[in-house]
Amino acid sequence: MKLKLILSQIKIQKNLELFFVLLLILISIAITQIYNASREISKKEYINLINNLYFQKTVNSIFENFESRFLKVNHKVSKNQTLSSIFKIYKIPNKEINLILNSFNKKDKIKNLKVNEIIKINIDKYKNKVLKVILPVNRSKKIELTRNFEKNTFIRKEIITNFKKKLVFKEGKITQSLYRTAMNEGIQANIIVEFARIYGFQIDFQRDIRRNDTFQIIYETFEDENNKIFKTGNIIYADLNLSNQSNAFYYFNQKDNEGHYDINGKSVKKALMKTPINGARLSSKFGMRKHPIDGYNKMHRGTDFAAPMGTPIMASGDGVVLKAAWCGGGGNCVKIKHNSSYSTVYAHMSKFANGVRKGKRVKQGQIIGYVGSTGKSTGPHLHYEVIHNGKKINSQTLKLPSGKILRGKTRESFEITRIKVDVLKSEIISSLN
Repeated sequence: MKLKLILSQIKIQKNLELFFVLLLILISIAITQIYNASREISKKEYINLINNLYFQKTVNSIFENFESRFLKVNHKVSKNQTLSSIFKIYKIPNKEINLILNSFNKKDKIKNLKVNEIIKINIDKYKNKVLKVILPVNRSKKIELTRNFEKNTFIRKEIITNFKKKLVFKEGKITQSLYRTAMNEGIQANIIVEFARIYGFQIDFQRDIRRNDTFQIIYETFEDENNKIFKTGNIIYADLNLSNQSNAFYYFNQKDNEGHYDINGKSVKKALMKTPINGARLSSKFGMRKHPIDGYNKMHRGTDFAAPMGTPIMASGDGVVLKAAWCGGGGNCVKIKHNSSYSTVYAHMSKFANGVRKGKRVKQGQIIGYVGSTGKSTGPHLHYEVIHNGKKINSQTLKLPSGKILRGKTRESFEITRIKVDVLKSEIISSLN
């Protein structure tokens, strides 16, 4: 009996446990249903609130008021504008303007605003106060003034943009003109101008360049964080190959010797001789004078050198003879074009040197004729003219750099630079192939 009673109690106990487990499951399901239903109701109420027209107007009004209080300006500077006049456009009071102006340093040169540069200004319109000013100093530097609310001052900070230097290699075959071919190769205009300047002392770009002549160039560019070219640097290497003849120049960056040099260490820069004749004296300067034959005052647009009859006259620079013939009042004269900018005239010659004729190329120091007294002349002398871009100028005040040749330790340093550039060029060409 006792055993049956015990078994019966165990069975009842197990049934109770099973009952409570089922009860807990049912309760959990009921709670979950109630919670989900509540969430759906809340969600619908939230959506209804968001879609409520009056609620939307209220929110929009709040944000509109917030945005309208703070004004961000990107002001493009116009001609003759100053910082003061710019701030007055945005109704900034004089006291505030003075506080801003006094926050800049003298070296910031705030009076020298450049037309079309962008000045950024953040303004609190409710208080008529400037919160921030960003003023560009140059293309790589900006000045930022940020308001300190506790002290009612501005904190000045310089913002420097760091640029990545890259070397660019370009080459091309000239089919129309050097400028157009270079532009088609994507070379920046200022680099083309510098390229022309390097060769301008010895090449006439109108006459010396032929169809299918070639060029190579390596130059520096500086890019910003967006890989956009900010500016260009030096031309490291240049070669203008004319009629299969190389004319290579290398950039040498050494104090007192900076510039471009050929393979022999000779500077690209050449001077025109002030006195293209030996043993002569200056007999008449450039300027107003009484003409010795015409008898009235007139402008003397050259320099006269008195010398014995037959004294040799030299070409003052490399170039091409444009004229070797009678020149009226100038008698026998020679005109030489040195490059696209400069030409020279030698007048009153007794005769021309052998081989000097129109179209002939001459070298600096080469004898082109001999002193005479032909044309309007009162005695043997050389009348010498320098013409720059069509205008006659005073040869004695002309400042052209002299062509130097590197020697000694300087030449050794240049040779190292030249070899490095040649290796660099070979590596670039190899990588392209």
